[in-house]
Amino acid sequence: MSVSYMTHRTVVILQPGYLPWLGFFDQMLRSDVFVYYDDVQYDKHGWRNRNRIKSATGPIWLTVPVLNSGRHGQKILDVEIDNRSPWGRKHVAAIAQSYAKAPYVQTYLPQLEELLMRRWSSLVELDIATVELICDWIGISRKIERASRLGIEGGQSGRLLDICRHFQASCYLSGDSAQSYLDTSLFAREGLSVIWQSYRHPIYPQLHGEFLPYLSILDLVMNVGDQSITVLTEKS
Repeated sequence: MSVSYMTHRTVVILQPGYLPWLGFFDQMLRSDVFVYYDDVQYDKHGWRNRNRIKSATGPIWLTVPVLNSGRHGQKILDVEIDNRSPWGRKHVAAIAQSYAKAPYVQTYLPQLEELLMRRWSSLVELDIATVELICDWIGISRKIERASRLGIEGGQSGRLLDICRHFQASCYLSGDSAQSYLDTSLFAREGLSVIWQSYRHPIYPQLHGEFLPYLSILDLVMNVGDQSITVLTEKS
């Protein structure tokens, strides 16, 4: 049965990530309700615990070590950080070196250093904390929820639909990769539209030679500072 919604409300449901790329924040900006999909299976080759920044020698990885042994199939919210190595100190050092000549490194790095040097045990809590900090820096404020706290179960497309219905959405905004599996007919029957992100990466002032896209948003923030939100909202 079709459901009639009184207001336009866009919901985004996205897995958490470590210091995410610009497209993550584009989806957040385009949402009315942003839901962390934090209780699905952890992919150790994904972006939950790593991202890239640009150094003088090219892109380098910042990877948070996690405990994987004997934990196959664990959910994202259950992933624990492996604190046997000083990963936080290494990340701060790499960022400081890579952006030593960036205009805004002294504006933002001290706060990020304080956050990364805390002793984190939960990966998802670290991921969410870094996103919150970046949102504070660039001025993004949205209603944020976590799927694990909604009590909504179900399969892939059906569960996404039920989360949208929970928030009385009129629109579900999804990343393009979901086109291979999302059953859009389920949404259509409920009167919900599905919009694909179709992200077009902006070009902005950047250090170290030719422009390199698809990095952590740290690259944008360190280079353009309080103009980051303008870059994110520019329409190509």
